[in-house]
Amino acid sequence: MNEKNTFTVINSDGKKTICNVLFTFDSDETKKSYIVYTDNTKDKDGNIQVYASIYDPNSGDDMELLPIESEKEWKVIETILESIQEEIKNQTKDNN
Repeated sequence: MNEKNTFTVINSDGKKTICNVLFTFDSDETKKSYIVYTDNTKDKDGNIQVYASIYDPNSGDDMELLPIESEKEWKVIETILESIQEEIKNQTKDNN
């Protein structure tokens, strides 16, 4: 990952996609580090796609993204995303 908070993913077909890091966090509950990111594509409803993976923050430029496979881990991530969305919604209300 570079200083611009972007990284390149290469899929199994060799296609490169630039992704933007939204945030990273460590979970005391799972003892793992997570990265939440987007490739700025949109779903069928026009929402920007957001992804999450497990990663090693000490891996440097050779970062490997690992899949999140447990329901417990997804719940941790969903809780954080919901909290961020609520915070943004409250900031928007305060600014209007």
